[in-house]
Amino acid sequence: MFLIAAPMASSGGSGITLLLPLILIVGMIWFMSRTQRKQRAKQAATVAALAPGTKVITTSGMVGIVEEVDDEYVTVEVSDGVLVQFVKNAVGRVIPEDVADEDATADEDVAEAADEPADDKPEARDTVDVPETGDSKVQDKAKLPPTHTEN
Repeated sequence: MFLIAAPMASSGGSGITLLLPLILIVGMIWFMSRTQRKQRAKQAATVAALAPGTKVITTSGMVGIVEEVDDEYVTVEVSDGVLVQFVKNAVGRVIPEDVADEDATADEDVAEAADEPADDKPEARDTVDVPETGDSKVQDKAKLPPTHTEN
């Protein structure tokens, strides 16, 4: 009886194919940590630049003007005479002065428009032809399709 030696079939690939998923995972973790580091640096720069008179939005959505800056806290005026104290890291972002000026200008434009007299002309209304009579009828509001059907 003769035994023939034949090479065994390779079940796996080379070492590179085994390392490729590991390299991808390490790369994703590095990229995410890099992005978080940039965000933390940007937040730290924002907090360091706080000064009285700066308009800010907190992380909870409160909008106000910085009145006082301490080592750990920021006092923000959210309404006339209403002062609220926040931790410095609660300041989400600073509203640039030009955006605040545009908002004030838009508010003034709305106030001026409200002061102008309104036209006494009635609004144009849609008319619907009634098929039985051939008359036109003013439609008060749009007809909506039924929300359910009865059996």
